[in-house]
Amino acid sequence: MMIHVYENDLPSGLDFGTSVAVDSETMGLNPLRDRLCVVQLSSGDGHAHLVKFDGTDYSAPNLRALMINESIIKIFHFARFDIAVMKQYLNVDTAPIYCTKIASKLVRTYTDRHGLKDLTRELADIIMDKTQQSSDWGTDSLSEAQQVYAASDVLYLHILKDKLDLMLAREGRLDFAQACFNFLSTRAAMDLDGFGETDIFSH
Repeated sequence: MMIHVYENDLPSGLDFGTSVAVDSETMGLNPLRDRLCVVQLSSGDGHAHLVKFDGTDYSAPNLRALMINESIIKIFHFARFDIAVMKQYLNVDTAPIYCTKIASKLVRTYTDRHGLKDLTRELADIIMDKTQQSSDWGTDSLSEAQQVYAASDVLYLHILKDKLDLMLAREGRLDFAQACFNFLSTRAAMDLDGFGETDIFSH
């Protein structure tokens, strides 16, 4: 594992290929209240790139360009939250999107455990340490433990996508998955507009 930390934006010239794993760390779970602190990325090559925001500068032109690059798939786990946060702070509509949590719920119907730790243990035989999940991500500098935690959230998403794609194809649910991924930007926008837990499809 190699971890690279940058301030407020990615450096220019990084090549993530055709897909990049993405995650974010915030001060809480309300994107309207809790600021974006870290965005972590990986091309699945064992390198993690962490962008640490100081809370005053979210211009991040290189990161924003990557998020809207239509030729690069952005792989998330629970994309709904991450893309809402990026819309709120980076003012970008992230696309195209793949969400391992949605894919898991569509094909791992034999379990109700769809967290990243559970998914990584089953599909990649990797045990993740989640002890830093609730730490203070707004601190001036990230501890080594925080860096390792943030990196681990993106290092294995390519492996999970490959395994889940095989399962989706096997169960005939690739089209369902893609339709859900396409709807995520709308779902995130609705979250930001106050429709968080409202199910508009219910009776």
